[in-house]
Amino acid sequence: MTVEMIMSRKIVTVDMDDTLARIRDVFKQHRFHHVLVVSGNRLMGVISDRDLLKSISPFIDTLSETTRDLATLQKRAHQIMSRKPISVAQDTTLEDAVETLLQHNISCLPVTNKDGAIVGVLTWKDLLRASVKV
Repeated sequence: MTVEMIMSRKIVTVDMDDTLARIRDVFKQHRFHHVLVVSGNRLMGVISDRDLLKSISPFIDTLSETTRDLATLQKRAHQIMSRKPISVAQDTTLEDAVETLLQHNISCLPVTNKDGAIVGVLTWKDLLRASVKV
């Protein structure tokens, strides 16, 4: 089996200069755990929901919220993203993809076609879903 057979084709991207407020809204709207950061059509980084939670104040949307807390929402994607994301080609075997995830201790792999365009994302949840179907 290849990555293309089980990857998530619905991808969500944000720009390098999008604010964390916008990215938080994207996560709420799409219920994903990863967004891809792009510049034009070029993949620049990945932001996980955990990256976002570590970067914004825990007092946002509470009675204890201050101006300083709100300022954390004005940080930009490029300030918190994981740079130099590891990606795989759509014809990569699932075994190789799993090895890559484990070797680099990451939870998602952007998937590209032969032209380098992003065509999907492979996560550990996709792999679990596929193992249950087999």
